[in-house]
Amino acid sequence: MTTPSEHGMVAAARALRPQIVVARDEIEETQRLPPDLVSAMDDAGLFRIFMPESLGGPETDPLTAFRAVEQLSIADGSVGWCCLIAGSISLYMGWMDAETARGISGNPPALRGAGSFRPEGTARVSDGGFVVDGRWDFASGCLHANWLFFNCVVADENGPRYNKDGLPELRMMPLPIEAATIHHNWSVIGLRGTGSHDVSVEGLFVPAGRTFVLASDSVETAPLFNPRTALATAFTLLAANALGMARGAMDAFLDLAGASATTMNPSLLRDRGSVQLAVGQAEAIISGARAYVLHAVGDLWGAVQSGKPDLGGEILQSRLAVTHGVHEAARAIGMLYHASGTNAVRRSNQLERCFRDVNAAMMHAAGLPANFEQGGRVAMGLLPGAPGW
Repeated sequence: MTTPSEHGMVAAARALRPQIVVARDEIEETQRLPPDLVSAMDDAGLFRIFMPESLGGPETDPLTAFRAVEQLSIADGSVGWCCLIAGSISLYMGWMDAETARGISGNPPALRGAGSFRPEGTARVSDGGFVVDGRWDFASGCLHANWLFFNCVVADENGPRYNKDGLPELRMMPLPIEAATIHHNWSVIGLRGTGSHDVSVEGLFVPAGRTFVLASDSVETAPLFNPRTALATAFTLLAANALGMARGAMDAFLDLAGASATTMNPSLLRDRGSVQLAVGQAEAIISGARAYVLHAVGDLWGAVQSGKPDLGGEILQSRLAVTHGVHEAARAIGMLYHASGTNAVRRSNQLERCFRDVNAAMMHAAGLPANFEQGGRVAMGLLPGAPGW
């Protein structure tokens, strides 16, 4: 049930949860979202959660976007993941001029983006644009996407180009799905339903005006599209996904604990002191990590809206809160998984899928332990060794 004050985007995501639950096994087995669910999410704007209002998008603020992805992820981690990937891509529509962006998204907008920010392709300079070759892995949602966004190393007749810092020159290449080949090789332990197959293109011409650089200034000037905070904004959705899975795991465990025992102990799980301890600790972990994310991201969003010139402190806390949230979600799910005993290993138990999915989600760049190291560097006044800090 929605609350009277709940944002429309969050309410739409919550309303989809029963449909997602019914489709969970199908999503897992087919490694894709069912067409009717894709259509429902499309209609709700969930694949375009950050798209600029000027393009007909919802331009959702980071806190609301967090809550929407969280709602989907409570029902199924793969569905929430597909939303976070497409939503992160939709943010960067603000880096394209309006005419080009509308040519991609349509009017009214119908963008369902997938892709990878990993620079695994080459964009050779050509008259009026680039000729793109490459193969990218982890293209989550490619089976329902209509556009792909892939990062490439720019090259000319002399080979790869380098910027003033001596790093490869990178450029994002939006590509129509019809021009790509999908390699069905997504054989993984978790997030199976995301269908994150490899995708490749060969000799594809992309007009220069359609391309953009992730770290450059945005075309849109609204606070959401501040280039200094774009990565922190996009990464917020990963914490929403992980913490949503943790809440789904808690819900599943409470249902199990009131109805199940274990092979060697006939008493219900809920009547055991060790289980009560695990539930209390896991609840505190999930709620505490979620509160940190919402507080840190809220502070960052407020600072951006107010035009604060130095956002370093807010970005530090936001990035740390996201990584911490992902790790704490995995810790809480692990506690519940082990507290359920042999029940946990059965695929009929939602805990089993949450356990696999959250451990796969931790491998995202925003969830890596190296982020704590980067945060420590920044906190001690040293230069970060990675972008987005």
